[in-house]
Parts: sequence; structure tokens; C-alpha cells
Amino acid sequence: MNKRDYYDILGVSKGASDDEIKKAFRRLAVQHHPDKEGGSEEKFKEINEAYDVLKDKTKRQRYDQFGHAGVGGDPGAGGFNGYSGGNPFGGFGGQNANFDFGDIFGDIFGQFTGGGTRNQGQARGRDVEVSLQLDFKEAVFGLEHEFHVTLDDICSHCKGTTVEPGYELKTCPTCKGSGQQVRTVNTIFGAIQQQVTCATCHGRGKVPEKVCTVCRGSGVERKSQAIKVKIPAGIDDGSTIRLAGRGEAAKDGRSNQKGDLYIHISVKPDKKFTREGDIILSAVHVSMIDAALGSEIDVDTVDGAVRMKVPAGTQSGTDFKLSGHGVPHLNSDKRGPHIVSVIVDTPTKLSRKQKQILEEF
Repeated sequence: MNKRDYYDILGVSKGASDDEIKKAFRRLAVQHHPDKEGGSEEKFKEINEAYDVLKDKTKRQRYDQFGHAGVGGDPGAGGFNGYSGGNPFGGFGGQNANFDFGDIFGDIFGQFTGGGTRNQGQARGRDVEVSLQLDFKEAVFGLEHEFHVTLDDICSHCKGTTVEPGYELKTCPTCKGSGQQVRTVNTIFGAIQQQVTCATCHGRGKVPEKVCTVCRGSGVERKSQAIKVKIPAGIDDGSTIRLAGRGEAAKDGRSNQKGDLYIHISVKPDKKFTREGDIILSAVHVSMIDAALGSEIDVDTVDGAVRMKVPAGTQSGTDFKLSGHGVPHLNSDKRGPHIVSVIVDTPTKLSRKQKQILEEF
């Protein structure tokens, strides 16, 4: 789907001043804010995207010259299975955070009926977070990476049951198999009986006849694991990859469901290149003579040297676009452009003859 022109979105002309653009943005942002009646989240995002480009002098210049391709516009690069940009855990604090008051009161008073503890069936292992640093080109082209991590895994001796092989689980003598104990607590509403998880069996309702001699009844043991992960081409700094079920195992034999492993990506800065979305940016120096008369030069890209034509009369600061040499779009064969900024070097030391020639020119 073709993206709308940023000037049209804000309702301003291409010659609009910075102040006019700012005023148009503020007016439209208030009008279409999602929290306002009749507001639109999609329209609000579109307005913010347009303003983010047009308020920046450099981005606006590239947009005027190359359109959406000049500012890393990639509306179809929306992530893939197991990947998310930014914080993968969500949480409270956002505008649309939802609170379940039933859960809140359940935590205070417990469950008064039924057998078994609250959310017992949802027990799972702990999530694990690790950091992985990539080189600039590794992030651009992707790779398969292997690293080691030490975490709680299912005990190889008792297979997570917590019971020494040859023995069995028996009914918990404390809770008689219910997995719960009843205790009386004093609250602002008076004395209330509260069901809590049994401290002896941890809600299982059963205890080992003899605990496992390896894990000592925890059901898990520390192990070093080799993790292989495929880093997709085009992944950006600050992204997170989620490997479901590759985290830690649940303790006490409560569940065979492992937690998840979250890999936080950081990308090392590069001496030659910088990145904006799917665009790669670099600068190249040319002599005053080559800029005036025109020439062909070799430009470094992530794909190697590329021959680029510098037209006669090129001014310092002029940008040239090398299509298809930028960052690959996630889940796509398409790539963004590489934009090269030409810097014309003015000579500082001239011979008398050179000065004479320039003066005659």
C-alpha cells in the first residue's frame, strides 16, 4: 500500500515554515488523539510519523529529494514470530493498562471454595534474559549465533518429579492432599479465613516418599546449555528475540512448562556507516576539481565497493541514493537505500600558478 505524502497528512505546503508545520501538527494531534471522542489511533500515528520527519531539517531534505525511501519508510516491516522491538514484557503504566480488580481482591482474601490453589495450573518456570551484542554488518545481514547459558533445567535423575527413582509420591500429611491450608487473618473487615498454599507440599497435595538425592527435592538442577538462535537480517539495536520454552524449568515438580528466554540485542556503532530504519548513511570526500568537472568514484557499502557517478557541478552536502544497498526489511527480500553525502574538499594550500589559474577562471 502506497504511503500518503507527509505534507498532505499535515495539510501544509512543501514550502511551509517550521512554525507552520509545528502548529499544524499540534492542531491535528489534539483533534485525532485516541483518548478523545472520535479520535483515531491510526490517524494519530500517521500524524506523528509525518511530523517526526518534517520537523527534522536533515530528514526533511532527504524526504523532499527521495520521498519515503529517503527516510527509511518501511510500512511492511512489522516484525516476525518471536521478535519484538523494545520491551517484550509489557506491564502497567501505559495509557491503556487494564487492571483486574478480581485478581487484586483474590490476592488479598484468597479463594474460599474449591480444591487447589489459585492459578496452580498456570505454574511455569522462570523467564530468563540475556544480552547479545552484534557488529553492524551482522545486524544488517543476520546470522546464526550460538552461546551458552547456565539455568535451572529439569533434573536428569528424577525427571523433575522430586522423587528418588524407585520411590513414589504420597499424600501430603499437612493438607491431606488438598494443596491448601486455612489460616485466619485479621483485616479491616474483621477476622477472615483465608486459603493459602500448603507450606509442606507447595500446593501439589503430595510429597516424596524419599526426595531425589541429586536435586534434593527441587526437581531442577543447574545446567549449561548451548543455545542456537537465528538472528534475522535487518534486526535493529534495542530489539528483543523471544525463544518460547527455553527458559528455566519450574521447581518442586509443579509443572513441566518452562519459562521463555529473551535475548536483548545491541549493535556496535560502525566507523563508516550509520543507520536510520532501513537506510544506511555515509559520507565520501571528493576534490574540488572532481566536483566541478564530474567524475566516477568508488563508495564503500555493506556489500563492498560500488561505483558512483558524481555529476559535474556537484555541491558539497549533496546526497546520492544507492538503491538496494541499505538494510533488508524484516521478513522480506527488499532492502532500503544507501544514501551517500558528498563532501567537497576545498584546497587550503595553493601554488602561485594554481592561484593564477583559479583567478583567471
